[in-house]
Amino acid sequence: MAENKNYKATTGVDEYYYGVLDETNELTIVQASPERVKFLQEITVTPSQEIVRGYGDNKVAELATSNGPVEVEGAFHKLPSQDRQTILGLEKTTGGLYAYGSTDNPPYVASVFAKTHEDGSIEWVGLPKGKFLKPESSATSKQDTVEFGSDSITAEFMDREVPGFTEEKSVIFGYDEKGETAQRDELFQAIFGKPYPADTSTTTTTTTGA
Repeated sequence: MAENKNYKATTGVDEYYYGVLDETNELTIVQASPERVKFLQEITVTPSQEIVRGYGDNKVAELATSNGPVEVEGAFHKLPSQDRQTILGLEKTTGGLYAYGSTDNPPYVASVFAKTHEDGSIEWVGLPKGKFLKPESSATSKQDTVEFGSDSITAEFMDREVPGFTEEKSVIFGYDEKGETAQRDELFQAIFGKPYPADTSTTTTTTTGA
């Protein structure tokens, strides 16, 4: 029997979450629940890999792969200052100021985001362990028409132990058909050590009169 193959192309991105990893137990995050950053515009995950050649008798005798860190670049409509401070490990004054410095050391974080399809199915992508880099800061004068800016930020992710796998991994994938959440739920537990955050924004209470 032929294997069912999925040829649905990605048409969007959504649901970016992150969490700071616990220094004593990297299988979980320090927050009670993963933190959502809304309005993700674009994200690129680039694994670093190259072929290493072994030579003999004036020809290639053997090939091997050399794997490096995974580079991630994301663009948001706006990256809130609270999230910027957290993922970059910035010092903050009691008056609310925060700053960059030569001694800054960002924490290890884990991330998850969703690649969406037109039929409602979702491919989930998990990044187990990495650090974000300080982004560039720029601004442009307002002109005759309004143009929205965006915030870009880059990171590097590395291998980490992930429950369910025998070897350490740097990128984890899961796929849910429309209306399904099994892969999403398993991925959040594997990456964050916490369940997918419950959405209480649409919860209502109905009172029936006597």
